[in-house]
Amino acid sequence: MWQALRETIRPKGAELITVGMDTLGAAGCAPAIQAANAAHPSLIDTHHQMASLFGVVNIPQAIWINEEGMIVRPAESAPPPPAPVSEEAPAPEGLDALPARMQAIMVEASQIQSDPAAYHHALMDWVEQGEASEFALSEAAVIERSKPQSDDRARGHAHFELASEAATLGRKDLAVKHFRAAHALVPDSWTFRRQAWSLEPVDAAGPFARFWQGPHPDRPEAWPYEGDWLSDIRAEGPANYYDPFSGK
Repeated sequence: MWQALRETIRPKGAELITVGMDTLGAAGCAPAIQAANAAHPSLIDTHHQMASLFGVVNIPQAIWINEEGMIVRPAESAPPPPAPVSEEAPAPEGLDALPARMQAIMVEASQIQSDPAAYHHALMDWVEQGEASEFALSEAAVIERSKPQSDDRARGHAHFELASEAATLGRKDLAVKHFRAAHALVPDSWTFRRQAWSLEPVDAAGPFARFWQGPHPDRPEAWPYEGDWLSDIRAEGPANYYDPFSGK
């Protein structure tokens, strides 16, 4: 879908760059890039620099950058382009055959709210009109939305980098320690949480039905993190998973 969008906007003078944020690097991102047959620049961000440099806390989020290299819209939720609407959408096949936990996850995911039509209307308006677009923010507005990090948030990003490096070196206990600190200090970052969860070998029954493989100083017998996707989305509400598109 992003490749298709790129083919739409490139003739109008815009380029689309995707960044895969994954501690596993190419091992984590390459299959998706190859499956998409991406012709656009497809970068890989092993230590989530998109978080510390641009404030990305979830995916997909996007940053609009003009021809002079200036940000005109800082990181915000960027839903994929709207899919064609069919009169009768087919029911998902095999849903009943999935494990109960996966069914519950899909129910919550179906309630996540976004407005692809509004976002892509704004995007195309900017692609075609540039700085004249009503959706291109002023320098002052961009600065206002890009406030400096708090000390806690900065420490959280440092912990996450340490966790990512520990994970790449096979230091699992150390990685878990720093991932947990990052989650506590940057609680709004779904990318920090998902990254840590994705490195755990979870069976189909879900994280709380399995045992931690190997010693852990805090919770030697259990899932090593305070939350998991299903528990957290239920606690925070699927309607709050993405920030609504503000337009101006």
